[in-house]
Amino acid sequence: MAARQKELIAAVCVAAMLSGASLVRLAQANPTGFAPQIQNNPARRIVSLVPNVTEILFAIGAGPQVAGVSSYDDFPPETKALPRVGALLDPDTERIFALRPDLVIVYGSQTELEGQFARAGIRVYAYRHAGIGNVLQTIRDVARLAGRTADGDRAVRDLQAQLDTVRARVRGRPRPRTMLVIGRDTGALRGVYVSGGVGFLHELLDIAGGDDLFADIKRESVQPSNETMIVRAPDVIVELWPGSQPSAETLQRERAVWNLLASVPAVRNNRVHLLYGDYLLAAGPRLGRAADTLARALHPDAFPVADLKGPSR
Repeated sequence: MAARQKELIAAVCVAAMLSGASLVRLAQANPTGFAPQIQNNPARRIVSLVPNVTEILFAIGAGPQVAGVSSYDDFPPETKALPRVGALLDPDTERIFALRPDLVIVYGSQTELEGQFARAGIRVYAYRHAGIGNVLQTIRDVARLAGRTADGDRAVRDLQAQLDTVRARVRGRPRPRTMLVIGRDTGALRGVYVSGGVGFLHELLDIAGGDDLFADIKRESVQPSNETMIVRAPDVIVELWPGSQPSAETLQRERAVWNLLASVPAVRNNRVHLLYGDYLLAAGPRLGRAADTLARALHPDAFPVADLKGPSR
């Protein structure tokens, strides 16, 4: 499995073990309050350890304020020229301090790291994977921190409009029981992780017109056995993979691993879809595009032939 996908799954699994309350917060050495500091002192040198929040910063026009990014940042392309400072499991604190940030964005599970920066008088925004509402709030929060409130509000409106459009497109259509796969060992039916009943992927599936096969398990990710998948019998299996779509031969080989579960309706009826693209697993401004892609896999008849390529964004 690609390192990028391992990092994404690790982030989701860590988030699943954290409390659902207070999903985003700001740790500050200055206890005088959140809003006044944001309004009067926008961050000018931002280091982000969270790729989807980095993407948000660029989407709201704060790219020039980003001084460093995680080891896994690759979107937008401008991030490739920025200093790398580690990631969820291996943050490089010395390098981060050397970049002289006035705001560091960390995962909510990185409490020790958060404390180090707060004690040094550096603002810290602690992000945790959660639902789409949390993504929208994160856009607003980060925009205020960067002094770009109006841009953040506009990004939120645009994203909400895209999601509403997808939901309207599939409204009233039969909703297949769908297993949304977010991780699997390449070339084998091992190490399978699927979306559970909470989180932005679960909510994206709902918007796209599918019923989550594991909605009853209130975690962001679930690792089912082959026996469990056979018993639950999904109507559709959708796999989300980061990166570019491989060759037709590779696609055929990867899809064929599901033949081990030949009795499952999704396999029997040839409704196993492999979707590729980093945006499919990124809780940020491209969620509208991800919802559209999922909807097209689940309900191809809801989209005119002339529109098969999907949104250009």
